[in-house]
Amino acid sequence: MERKPRTIYSNEFKLKAVELSNKRGSLLAVAQELNISRDNLKRWKKEHSEGRIKQDNSTPRTKEQEELIKLRKELYDTQLERDILKKAVGIFSKSDR
Repeated sequence: MERKPRTIYSNEFKLKAVELSNKRGSLLAVAQELNISRDNLKRWKKEHSEGRIKQDNSTPRTKEQEELIKLRKELYDTQLERDILKKAVGIFSKSDR
């Protein structure tokens, strides 16, 4: 069995994931949505409650950095929509045969 390469997540990502799971209440649903393991999210929540995960606000973002983050999110959302539409087309084309 092959192991996946280890992914390193930023503190900002971890904080957003913890906040999202706190709002929604479901670890599993948030973990699946973010494509991370439930165990990672559970550990991050514990670390956050212990104060080991903190947001690094030492350097403010420039406008270019903000725009890059916005564009990356927009690209991710567009790719997700495309993949969903591809699956839908596949499902509907099978039913036409």
